Amino acid sequence: MNERPATISVVTPTLRRCEEVVGLLENLAEQTHLPLELVLVDGAPEGETETEIAVKAMIDRMPYRVVYIRHGGGTAIQRNVGIDAAAGDSISFIDDDIRLDPGFFERMAEAFAEDGNADVGGIAGYITNQYFDQNSTPRWIHARPLRLPNRHSVNRYMQPPHNELRTLDFMGSSCAVWRREVFRDGLRFSEFFTDYGVLEDAHFALRAAKKWRLLENGRAHCTHLRSPKSRVNRRRLGYKCVVNYYFVFQDIASPLSLNNKFRFWRFQSFEVFRVAAFAARNRSWGDVQDVRGRFEGMWAVFRGVTKTRPEPEPFRQAA
Repeated sequence: MNERPATISVVTPTLRRCEEVVGLLENLAEQTHLPLELVLVDGAPEGETETEIAVKAMIDRMPYRVVYIRHGGGTAIQRNVGIDAAAGDSISFIDDDIRLDPGFFERMAEAFAEDGNADVGGIAGYITNQYFDQNSTPRWIHARPLRLPNRHSVNRYMQPPHNELRTLDFMGSSCAVWRREVFRDGLRFSEFFTDYGVLEDAHFALRAAKKWRLLENGRAHCTHLRSPKSRVNRRRLGYKCVVNYYFVFQDIASPLSLNNKFRFWRFQSFEVFRVAAFAARNRSWGDVQDVRGRFEGMWAVFRGVTKTRPEPEPFRQAA
């Protein structure tokens, strides 16, 4: 007697991206291994119904179940809502501006089936249009991976195309599939990460990696459309890049030694210098705002206010 195929629940947080959501619904319908359902968590305020109307008009012709939930708070909180509503054997986080190759879920199901020890918690897909050729730019400009004590992680975006299952220390949540048991242990995204997400997925994966193996599947391809909609302003993004990084660094590597604190400040100083160099070379106002936000974030970390207030008052009022 053959076992039934493993079912996959897709969880997608969204905000004011109606066209992207419609494209995602159509894209999921093309999968050779269809998902059981799409749990769409819409962060739009009650008065905004464009996405809701478009989704409900498509539900009856989709070859999978569509669950529409309206809930704000940011991508971390929205994913938690989706996790609690999902019914599949696995949970896949797919961003609304990600497009999967037709065999994506089939390749993922094969990879989990190869896991004889059942110790693989999550598998990330390979984003074909985000490969960063380190030979094309000066070495000092390279975007560094999240560096934590005793971790030597593979930078996903510096890997050329491959057909392997490669071990990762952490991964994003734009195109990943997770084993249901990871969530049965009670693991969720931290609600420290409010509003626009920065590093909440890395923090989640680093916590999961304490018990589970994480992989990248080079055979499961997808592309990132990089939607410009519903993105935070550059000053706020710069602030989050510092404060959220420190939260992850402190939570995963606690207690921090003087050497680790030095590493944090050295890395942030490098990042400010890197972005400032881009701002000067390109005369970009956005980069200038990014630098300003990073300095504000560094000052907030130095003062210790980030433990109870992840964002300064002007940012929180603008949310």
